[in-house]
Amino acid sequence: MTLVLLGIGLVLVFEGLVLALLPNRLEELIRMITEIPIETRRAYGLGAVALGVLLVWLAQTIG
Repeated sequence: MTLVLLGIGLVLVFEGLVLALLPNRLEELIRMITEIPIETRRAYGLGAVALGVLLVWLAQTIG
């Protein structure tokens, strides 16, 4: 449970920083993302999930 709360907290910190510090750049990034085909976005998302699971597993194993 602690790990889940830590993960959610870190996501909120990073998302909040992007919104607070780079709001104009975020709009450009969203426009760029909409130009990427849906299947490619899905593949990037699945890759990010796999990498995240790997990092969580690695953190659990090392720590």
